[in-house]
Amino acid sequence: MSFLRYGCAVGALLASTAIASAQTVTIATVNNGDMIRMQKLTDDFTAKHPGITLEWVTLEENVLRQRVTTDIATKGGQYDVVTIGTYEAPIWAKQGWLAPLDGMAADYDVDDLLPPIRSGLTVDGTLYAAPFYGESSMVMYRTDLMEKAGLTMPDAPTWEFIAEAARAMTDKDAGIYGVCLRGKAGWGENVAFLTATANSFGARWFDENWKPQFDSPQWRETLDFYIALMNEAGPPGASSNGFNENLALFQTGKCGMWIDATIAASFVSDPKQSKVADQMAFAQAPTAVTPKGANWLWSWNLAIPAGSKKVDAAQKFVTWATSKDYIQLVGKTNGWANVPTGTRKSTYANADFQKAARFASAELKAI
Repeated sequence: MSFLRYGCAVGALLASTAIASAQTVTIATVNNGDMIRMQKLTDDFTAKHPGITLEWVTLEENVLRQRVTTDIATKGGQYDVVTIGTYEAPIWAKQGWLAPLDGMAADYDVDDLLPPIRSGLTVDGTLYAAPFYGESSMVMYRTDLMEKAGLTMPDAPTWEFIAEAARAMTDKDAGIYGVCLRGKAGWGENVAFLTATANSFGARWFDENWKPQFDSPQWRETLDFYIALMNEAGPPGASSNGFNENLALFQTGKCGMWIDATIAASFVSDPKQSKVADQMAFAQAPTAVTPKGANWLWSWNLAIPAGSKKVDAAQKFVTWATSKDYIQLVGKTNGWANVPTGTRKSTYANADFQKAARFASAELKAI
């Protein structure tokens, strides 16, 4: 064989090998701001991993949960990376539905993860999902409307104070409503909010014998309070509003207070996204008869289904997307007020983040 023919044959073999080794990682994720932002930054990942391409399936939260649950329980293999919550991670890990994340590089620094967040994603000492942001819930409010109402927000308000302030802030003729709360039906929508609210009123789902407690006086008081408050001081169509809808209302100046996920603080305090960024302040989630369970603990996480045939490539993506380097990338590209929060100690220790994120201390305290 001539040298030219030999060279061509080797080149063809290498090309075919490269094509064969190229992998497409399919990611099922939620349509929130952090994940939309991540998709715009994935050139950084593909530059570092030229043999891996990413395919995004972005869904509304309730739809995402339904599709991912179906696929992962049947090991359908439709997705290589899935976005799941703190609730699902330990249950699915024990069912053998998730691949363990035991191949993380040393510089990933698992010990940097906030202990409450890491604990919720770990089973028998093994991490099964990596958080790209963590959250609790807190009060986000407009200082201009609070001042106009002649009130001062406590650091740890009661629901009684929230109701008083909401009614005082409401100006329906001007299209301003005192409070925006989740009303959209769904486990990850109004049930999350109402469960935390009910906890603070002393209600619970079950007693010690697993008997449902939804007909208890505490649940009735919770729901009566919530419905009356939304009718008097909430926006029209509140029963259709979830996180994204309330975010849009708040950012356009339609709400005086919003009690929801701490992650929203980065959006409402960003002047590029919010008309009321300069008027923002924060407080802890309201309480009624008890502070226990008045706010939730949650994280959105990336996990790898056990049915995926691309575990190694998927883990490379999960490592990149939840690393300290990714947080640095977002900080440099989009500003430190927009980094995904609630996951790492190093984020809250970062001077640039502390300077940019007025909500940092309130968020960390809530978590």
